[in-house]
Amino acid sequence: MQEFSPKTVPRPEAFNENAVPTDMNDLTGATDPLSSLVETDEQLMAAFARGSHDAFSVLFLRYKQPLFGFFRRRIADPSQAEELTQETFLAVLRASSRYQACALFRTYLYAIGFKILRAYRRKAAFRAMFPQGQPVDREPAAQNATDAELVVREAMGKLEHLDREILMLREFEQLSYAEIAGVLGLPLNTVRSRLFRARR
Repeated sequence: MQEFSPKTVPRPEAFNENAVPTDMNDLTGATDPLSSLVETDEQLMAAFARGSHDAFSVLFLRYKQPLFGFFRRRIADPSQAEELTQETFLAVLRASSRYQACALFRTYLYAIGFKILRAYRRKAAFRAMFPQGQPVDREPAAQNATDAELVVREAMGKLEHLDREILMLREFEQLSYAEIAGVLGLPLNTVRSRLFRARR
């Protein structure tokens, strides 16, 4: 999988509803004082909500690649996956003042990412209804994939959409059953039974 290098992610101190995203390469190369501390994601998000810009930098560095991978496994176009990753971080910025640590930050982040993915798919499906519209994104193309990867991709393509999402969140994003239930808004027992069925 290619390395995600965001072109634009906003600086927290410059963020407002009408702000234009600015270059965040300074974040990726920064040596944050918080990075040397062992702080949980929830502590970092709470610190960011109180105004610590370094806390956002650490969260961004922790999750930029996993979040890009989340979108890249579901969207064929890597630049579109990158854009949705940036959009998710923007949504986290917008909602930071309302953040409450009632769930793991990772669950919170992937729930936002999943909502953004669904909105993107709805727009893509709508555009595909018109002749000049772009085709709806399917699963990422299997270029340069090994035979084993092709078999796995083919098998996953046969699963129901929800079962496939649950399986991918568990196996690729390494979310717990409770986190998957939180991201998808499903009962825990539904996640367990659908995951069992998908794996079988």
